[in-house]
Amino acid sequence: MRYSRRFWSRWQNWLAAILVLSFTFVALAAPFLSPNDPKKPGPLKVVGRSTETEPQPPSENAPLGTLPHQLSVYHALVWGTRDAMRFGLLVAFSTACIGVLFGAVAGYAGGAVNRTMMRVTDAFLTFPIIAGVVLLQQLWLNAVYTNGGAITNLYGGSGPKAVSDSAIQVLLQHVDPLTISLILLSWMPYARLVNTLVIELKKTEFIIAAHALGATPERILFRHLLPNAITPAIVLVARDVGSFVILQATFTFIGLTGNSPWGFVLAAGRDWVIGPGGTIMTYWWTFLPATLLVILFGITWNLLGDGLSEVLDPHRD
Repeated sequence: MRYSRRFWSRWQNWLAAILVLSFTFVALAAPFLSPNDPKKPGPLKVVGRSTETEPQPPSENAPLGTLPHQLSVYHALVWGTRDAMRFGLLVAFSTACIGVLFGAVAGYAGGAVNRTMMRVTDAFLTFPIIAGVVLLQQLWLNAVYTNGGAITNLYGGSGPKAVSDSAIQVLLQHVDPLTISLILLSWMPYARLVNTLVIELKKTEFIIAAHALGATPERILFRHLLPNAITPAIVLVARDVGSFVILQATFTFIGLTGNSPWGFVLAAGRDWVIGPGGTIMTYWWTFLPATLLVILFGITWNLLGDGLSEVLDPHRD
């Protein structure tokens, strides 16, 4: 109750909660807010003649206008919200689970085991994320081609199409290399954070007492150490949800990898930022709504993280 009162005492936390609930509502209600095209479901929906390359302003069929080839901006942003929530939460929680467990085990083991595991963590920290994304993307492409698949994405098609139903081909159809890349290359801050806290907690009296009473290592780690070291990781998860979605949109925008509908809208509208005569806002709907939505999504999760940080701070009265 004390934590609840502290959290709701700040207007920034109210704003964060309202925005998170709003994004969640749009994600869940996407099929009702913007129904899919029955012939071609997905985040991209044609609302006019696909041969028309000039974006059209907002209309009854396209409340936020269209992109080149008459793709509805509104439809892409609504379904992009569902994709962003799913992607951000999946990657953030997965990296947190890996990092927290790795750091806690290393800290509890101590000695040479801890030093070795932390050197592994440092090695991953020095590896650039973009290099890892490119490497895993190429490995994934080679695996798909080797197993008789074909690559398509948001820019055309529906993913790798396998010629048979072998287990590896089915797996490849449902694997997003960007998701795997970010999970494998983003767990290290959690490991470092939890490792430091676990090492400090091992010296406390209640952990020493648990050892004296004959508690098993598993019980000490999962019942006593992790619950007392997990708080900073929770704050980091909240902030990382927005960060990972922005990264996904960025990689999609530059055409490297990723299937972010928001990133696709920005990529498709970048040639229309400057309109005829050098005016910027002539085709505002091709870039402004998506840009504002990506920024708002990132701010939302940072506000939530800041609120949780203040509420869960053990040194705060």
